[in-house]
Amino acid sequence: MSKHIEKLKKQLVEVAEVVNSFQSEAVQVRIIDRLLEVMIESEKVDADGSELFSKKGRRMRSDDENTATAGRKKPGATKILNQLLNTDFFDISRSISSIANYCKDNFDSDFKTSELSGILLKLANEHKLRRERSNENNRFEYIKA
Repeated sequence: MSKHIEKLKKQLVEVAEVVNSFQSEAVQVRIIDRLLEVMIESEKVDADGSELFSKKGRRMRSDDENTATAGRKKPGATKILNQLLNTDFFDISRSISSIANYCKDNFDSDFKTSELSGILLKLANEHKLRRERSNENNRFEYIKA
């Protein structure tokens, strides 16, 4: 076990300079999170030896996993938020968490609030949405501009 920890420490030291070059702590966390996911997956493969990976470390779909929806991808956060702009969804103030929950329930897309926040800010800067602080919880809410 300690051998794995020492290996992990060495790898983290190697990438620390690159990760720290990003000013956004959120970006740093996402990079480290992704690196750890890839490392965990690669260790699982080393143990199993049965899964195929692409160059980026993602598992390739085997023939028996192909489904009717394999060719279709879920729409991304930007596309869904732009679709919601064309409806009456933003006629009332919505918090980021309520938007994420709505996307999960209605679009089967489990977005983190951090994935939505940048897109919502961009829409606010483009004057498509208004960004206002809630008096109740001091968090931002979004409403159609």
